[in-house]
Amino acid sequence: MLRHPARWIALGFGSGLSPKAPGTVGTLWAWLVFWVISPWMSELAWGLLIGIGTLVGWWACTRTARDMNTPDPGSIVWDEVLAFWLILWLIAPVGWLGQLIAFGLFRFFDAAKPGPVGWADRLFKGERGAAVTWAQGFGILFDDFVAAGCTLAVIALYRFVMG
Repeated sequence: MLRHPARWIALGFGSGLSPKAPGTVGTLWAWLVFWVISPWMSELAWGLLIGIGTLVGWWACTRTARDMNTPDPGSIVWDEVLAFWLILWLIAPVGWLGQLIAFGLFRFFDAAKPGPVGWADRLFKGERGAAVTWAQGFGILFDDFVAAGCTLAVIALYRFVMG
């Protein structure tokens, strides 16, 4: 992780190195960072952080996947970080329980990959051992943004039905 700055970002500043459930650990890290920095973040700042984080993350995830010679290594968790920040930003203000439900929904969609998430995951996949392209680097991020969209859709539907 220490050999290149792209790895710091792609591996979620070390959270992706968890031997068990790195995606979940990366999402928990994102949640903690969200709580820590939220008092200083405006709506514009969140939008810029997620937008710039996506562009920098595309580079970092592509570079790290190339270095690991794997199209979508499980230890790359920057995709979970950005997607969960997006969810938390868009559902705010919401209490701890609402954030916990959002966490559970996001982890379900990201891990189980039902419907559109599975489609998004397969869309940019490359063969194991083949050169990792920029498209595959984008794909690392894309399926998690689709999982975030599914999470937000479920929350919006719940809010619509329950008033």
